[in-house]
Amino acid sequence: MSRLFNGTRNSEIAARVRVASSFFDRLKGLLGEDRLPDGETLWIERCKSIHTCFMRFPIDVVFVDDRLVVRKVCENVDPWRMTLPALRASSVFEMAAGTLRRKPVEIGDRLHVGD
Repeated sequence: MSRLFNGTRNSEIAARVRVASSFFDRLKGLLGEDRLPDGETLWIERCKSIHTCFMRFPIDVVFVDDRLVVRKVCENVDPWRMTLPALRASSVFEMAAGTLRRKPVEIGDRLHVGD
């Protein structure tokens, strides 16, 4: 399984990356889950904004462009919230709330998904 790495800061963000690329997987996202385990992220492709309606837990969110350059960061997004669209973003990584406090990510950082 792939991991999410911050090349700018030379640090691992998540040891496991789940990819949501189909319409159904992107629509479902994290709905129905009780939590997102630490060290895991959901990568939603073709996504410029997210909502947390019907979710049961807060999340940290990182929007990236086609080159995986960070365009927007949202920490601790509570259930029943919505983010504004992130300009120039093409996908988003959702992770457990508190991840970005421990593993900082800033606008302009370049991420990498791989082994």
